[in-house]
Amino acid sequence: MPGKRQHQLIFDAVLLGVVGALGAQVFMWLLHWAQTIFLGFAQYHPPGLPEEGGVLKEIIGPHGLWYIPIITTIGGLISGLLVYSFAPEAEGHGTDTAVKAYHFAGGFIRARVSPLKAVASAITIGSGGAAGREGPTALISAGIGSIYATVFHRPEEERRLLVLMGMAAGLAAIFRSPVGTAFFAIEVLYAGMEFEAFALLYVMLASIVAYTINGLFVGFDPLFSVPAMGMPAFSDYFWYILLGLVAGVVASMLPSIFYYTRDAFHAIPIPPHIKPAIGGLLLGLMALALPQVLGGGYGWIQLAINGNLALSTMAILIFAKMFAMALTVSSGGSGGVFAPGLYVGAMLGGSMAAFFHLPTAAFVVVGMAAVFAGAARVPMATLLMVTEMTGGYHLLVAAALAVSISYILEVLLTSRLKYKSLYEAQVPGREDSPAHHGDYLKAAIHILKNHNITLSADEEHVDLERLLDTGVPIDLADDMQIRLTRLPDKSPMANQPVRELMNLLPDDLVTEVRVVAIIRDGHALVPYGDLIMKPGDRVLIIAPARAWERLQRFFLLDHAESTSASP
Repeated sequence: MPGKRQHQLIFDAVLLGVVGALGAQVFMWLLHWAQTIFLGFAQYHPPGLPEEGGVLKEIIGPHGLWYIPIITTIGGLISGLLVYSFAPEAEGHGTDTAVKAYHFAGGFIRARVSPLKAVASAITIGSGGAAGREGPTALISAGIGSIYATVFHRPEEERRLLVLMGMAAGLAAIFRSPVGTAFFAIEVLYAGMEFEAFALLYVMLASIVAYTINGLFVGFDPLFSVPAMGMPAFSDYFWYILLGLVAGVVASMLPSIFYYTRDAFHAIPIPPHIKPAIGGLLLGLMALALPQVLGGGYGWIQLAINGNLALSTMAILIFAKMFAMALTVSSGGSGGVFAPGLYVGAMLGGSMAAFFHLPTAAFVVVGMAAVFAGAARVPMATLLMVTEMTGGYHLLVAAALAVSISYILEVLLTSRLKYKSLYEAQVPGREDSPAHHGDYLKAAIHILKNHNITLSADEEHVDLERLLDTGVPIDLADDMQIRLTRLPDKSPMANQPVRELMNLLPDDLVTEVRVVAIIRDGHALVPYGDLIMKPGDRVLIIAPARAWERLQRFFLLDHAESTSASP
């Protein structure tokens, strides 16, 4: 990398680290005021983390919990109206939107998304929504990186990197985890064990700067307080293996519960603006019996670490929190899935410790890491983040064992399921990301030009270009097909950048449709996000067989016209 560019990126990392820390503080301030307004009206105060100025005590006012369904419904309604009226891409858990932007939109995130996400998420969580602050913070700070790239006209490759820097900075500040969040930003992009290694240096620098600046406001102690304990004994590792196995099963359930609930809400024939209110109402009714499911739940996690929750309560909360998170976020509410995922893992670890009379704090901490690492397909990042958030460095080896088992088991159990990870926008590996298709195309051209490649004598020769020109689809693996089609004048994609594809595609197709190349005037163009698609362009697309009819409806891609187009 040229020295001048490297110096510029180092400056970017430091700047975004400062801005990310300040942005996290603004979001926390908004969240505090939202909780004061909404939960204060209900006269309900859940336990809060002492490290954030909270008190580990649940306070229920004279009216009991009867106001809770009202405020969760109102919070969902306000959030839904804000998001779906002004920036629908800000709905849901935020991190997925940032991942989607990285892979499919050249890192472009509309400027209005960050402030809108901050307000909508503060209202959702502050009114009792069972969501976390990770997703909103990730999208808010990633959006700042995208805005910065737009203002200074940075190329697409750097825009993507700036988005990752911003994401890591915001998360490092809000979770006080500089190393773990840096790995999270480069690991969450892929469902397989892959990282954007080229970005690690700059992402790490941004997260360390953000952690340091944030520490000037709130200090440098870990979020959770873990009592002093010795290193696990040899015999303890049997129990950590068992915890990893159970965590893998629980982790495999989370994505299906989350996304099938979303599908159910999508099927309700009413405007999307109203659906978060329905989710809020159902959550509020659940909270009448189990108020522990409200909010992010960090105070309840700390109580579990301290051994102050009963076995029966923790066992119920494992599943109650899953459905509470789904009602809040899958309905279109704005909030993250990280805190609820940790919560489920904490209750699982606490239940196991109570049942087998094991050290409570250790198993709560390891359970937190094991469940989310599998459900979100981010084992390395979760291991580091939970260790930093709890200060439980002496549990690193035990947690690594449980995390590895949970991750491997979750991958095996979800291999035939529709939903495999809490982050739907993840792609399996680098070769599956449009962000790297240009690199692979250049490599392929280089190999073809500089090497004498011969095929086996018994391999049938197929003229791929002529076959594609007929409009006949070519079947690929996993029920995928490749087609070459022409972009008509009336297509919604005509004279639009490739990244606009993100806004037109339905959610269930965004991660499966790939624009491989755009052929214009006899030249194959790499479909980077800012490339303007023009009428008459021939577009090479890979998509599931079931998607082609819908693609034609959305984009007016006319296969008949493609047969008459010349190469």
